Amino acid sequence: MIRNNALFLFSMMLLGACAQESIVIPDTIEEPKEAMVINLSSFLLNIPELDAKVDSIYNLMSDTAIVGQLIMPAVGRLGQKEDSIKNLLKDQLIGGVLLLNGTKKECTDWVIKFEEMNKTEGNLPFLYSADAEPSLVNRKIIGTTPVPKANKIVDSTEAAKVSKTISTDLNEIGINYNFSPVVDLAKNKTVGYRGFANNPKNVIPFSQAFLLQSQRQNIIATAKHFPGHGLVSGDTHKALQVINGDLKELKYYPPLIESGVLSIMVAHIAITNNTLFDTKGLPATTSRIMVNDLLRDSLQFKGLIVTDAMNMGGVSNIKSASSLAIAAGCDILLMPKDSRKAHQEILAKYQSDNQFKKQVESSAKRIIRMKICLGLIE
Repeated sequence: MIRNNALFLFSMMLLGACAQESIVIPDTIEEPKEAMVINLSSFLLNIPELDAKVDSIYNLMSDTAIVGQLIMPAVGRLGQKEDSIKNLLKDQLIGGVLLLNGTKKECTDWVIKFEEMNKTEGNLPFLYSADAEPSLVNRKIIGTTPVPKANKIVDSTEAAKVSKTISTDLNEIGINYNFSPVVDLAKNKTVGYRGFANNPKNVIPFSQAFLLQSQRQNIIATAKHFPGHGLVSGDTHKALQVINGDLKELKYYPPLIESGVLSIMVAHIAITNNTLFDTKGLPATTSRIMVNDLLRDSLQFKGLIVTDAMNMGGVSNIKSASSLAIAAGCDILLMPKDSRKAHQEILAKYQSDNQFKKQVESSAKRIIRMKICLGLIE
């Protein structure tokens, strides 16, 4: 009875209000909008709310921290000491780390330690990468689940299964960025056994199966080594290698870009006797024609572009290689010989060259966007 009286009084009040002003009651009631769901597959989509979130984070960052997002040194037996990485982290000079040769426990401990420091220092979380290719992962990260080498994989189903096994280990460690699959042809002995190209017909379907499974498990996959390392005669670890004439391995990249691969690694390979893509004696990593004009514009790749290791013989002796690689359109500078000097070089140009500043801004925003889509930033 009390409930009915209350309803009667409310009705009288409503009628009184109607006498004073017109109340419009909508024909339909809008459902509340669901919260925006962002995941790794969101990276390539046009999502204004995501763009706005990236901008809001970027606008609060110092110049030092912005440039730092583009630099990724390595830690481990073939990288820097843990304390060196901690010093770079403390000064906001890096945005990620390559875990290069250690045990599974060591790699897990590094991720935990660095992320605890990032929280303390107010830094963005890191991208943690690894060369977790089927042919290398069990040697690079000791204690990971054994998998067959890439050139022993027999079909796309097995490629996906191997990717699932590797990605499960990476998830347990905290690695979110895999520099795999290798899409080079098998002729070059440096990279041949690391890819699926015993039969060239396998390159695209096996690579697609591998990368899609990786990204389903919240691991960024990387197609490498652009524009093709399989037909050069030598080793880019030791010296600059050359593609003489046509880019015969370029055809493997458009299908992988169409499949949604989120990262591509550029090799330290020069191109000569090619009217459209001559790099004038410089490696592709420092050539705007190769990185920006071909990969970014012509092939319409929208993901992260990472250099091969910048301490390799194919690029290490080139003056101002760090800023040249960023100016060319690379987003992430992997393993510079001296991360602190590389940061100083890029920061100086960022603060004095407006066009270069725009390039750095685009790269930093792509990296921030990827960190949001990985779930690293709430």
